[in-house]
Amino acid sequence: MKSEAIILAGGFGTRLKSVVDDVPKPMAMIGNKPFLTYILDQLQVSNCKKAVMAVGYKHEAIIDYFGKSYKSIALEYSIEDKPLGTGGAILNAANLISSPNFLVLNGDSYFNIDLSDFERQFSKNKAPLLIALKRMSNFDRYGTVEIDGSRIKSFSEKKLCNNGLINSGIYLISKEWYKSYAPGKIFSFEKDILEKYFLEDVLTAHEYYGYFIDIGIPDDYRKAVMEMGKKDNRQK
Repeated sequence: MKSEAIILAGGFGTRLKSVVDDVPKPMAMIGNKPFLTYILDQLQVSNCKKAVMAVGYKHEAIIDYFGKSYKSIALEYSIEDKPLGTGGAILNAANLISSPNFLVLNGDSYFNIDLSDFERQFSKNKAPLLIALKRMSNFDRYGTVEIDGSRIKSFSEKKLCNNGLINSGIYLISKEWYKSYAPGKIFSFEKDILEKYFLEDVLTAHEYYGYFIDIGIPDDYRKAVMEMGKKDNRQK
């Protein structure tokens, strides 16, 4: 994989405070290691050489634990002194990216996809932004995405849905394009980029079928502990 990665790990984790209160949400323990480790392992398997952690809330816990590298991945940190929004956090971290394109992953969700294939899809689509989609059933936590081939037709708000495609939070983005389209230093990636520009045919999407978990609420955090933590223990 040629692209470098940005991991969004600066959120406050308000909804998870009842079970994880002393560390940032990506540092919540799954078995005997932080959730963030699973994301870094995914990048390492795909031969990613550099990841930039976009950090803010209690960022010292992340920096102290991981330091300057993880396995074969060099680590750098983009520290937010004040909340920049998801879009601003990506823009700030992009200043530490040297490759022309970069991955973005959320530090509180894990989607087991082939990131090298994701990069191939990006090249094939010849568009400046690619989103990894996941099909879900019986959910109300996520908005849905409607596609026609690889092109995005619409984004829908969160509501009870029997079956639909969701935005998994994994993206591949052209750095030059992103910097030129950013509306400022503080903004929402979802509202000010995705929902604003999808009609211009600059955004594309691809459906993947791997395991997906988002630890943003206590029930799903406990689910991750049960599913990912137990799998880890069986492999020892």
